[in-house]
Amino acid sequence: MEKKLRRRSRIGILSDIRRNGTSYLLILPAMVYTFIFGYMTYPYMLIAFQRFNYTKGIFNSEWVGLQNFEFFFRSNKAFIVTFNTIFLNLLFIFFGTLAALAIALLLNELRKKLFVKISQSVMLFPNFISWIVISYVIYAFFSMDMGIVNQMLNKLGFSSINWYTEAQAWPAILTLMHVWKGAGMSAVIYLATITGIDDTLYEAAQIDGANRWQMCKKITLPLMMPTVVILTLLSIGKIMYGDFGMIYALIGDNGTLYQTTDIIDTYVFRSLRQIGDPSEAMAVGLFQSVVGFILVFGTNTITRKFFRDGALY
Repeated sequence: MEKKLRRRSRIGILSDIRRNGTSYLLILPAMVYTFIFGYMTYPYMLIAFQRFNYTKGIFNSEWVGLQNFEFFFRSNKAFIVTFNTIFLNLLFIFFGTLAALAIALLLNELRKKLFVKISQSVMLFPNFISWIVISYVIYAFFSMDMGIVNQMLNKLGFSSINWYTEAQAWPAILTLMHVWKGAGMSAVIYLATITGIDDTLYEAAQIDGANRWQMCKKITLPLMMPTVVILTLLSIGKIMYGDFGMIYALIGDNGTLYQTTDIIDTYVFRSLRQIGDPSEAMAVGLFQSVVGFILVFGTNTITRKFFRDGALY
């Protein structure tokens, strides 16, 4: 019986590939990329427990147990960079989700299609700008001498602030830039969810006398919650991974800002650049992956218990 079921499933998959060959061809590059840079990298996790030697390879290098993990956990900056990574990602998730939801709901309420298309294009544009380019924009705003922010402060009678030495201000600046760059792309996903809602629900609510705000509150938002929860769960899975491109492009090697902006990824990058030991870098990467898995599994378990429609599995 089991053999028959396996044969049927194989035949079903092959026939589906023949029927939808174009669709499978479209996802082929993504599958190849995932296979090469995802699954084929699994054996290299072994070097987290080795003193890796490039000439000997991953199967002949000396085993050192958990010594590579001591590099990170015995560091006096381990707590700071871990806290910064989690704290910044929580800010990004919370404010990014709120901004994306607000944009999607506002665009959905607009009736001028031309204005909606222009607005979507404008909001999507920052997503395609490099963080290097954005770093120069940030410098134009927060430069000590010629920055726009300091010029505005001077006109209001306040003295200039050297923003590149004010560590406490940078979590807010980084959050603002992250939301500005990514909220538009996230809003597209929520807009797609809204377009999938049955129009008869709105028609019935309108007949009952509900206004646009009431329909948004009672119909749109509740039906969007499964998508919001799933995207949040996926974001929580990467909460131990900071946005290295953003942090390093905007902060660089400015040590005065490390107190609030140095994350695990930038710390490991600097250590790898200075020490050149891939085993220690892999140990920290494995630690991030394990914690991310635990967070996703735990959060999904809680979600499945209280909000089953929003669970991943």
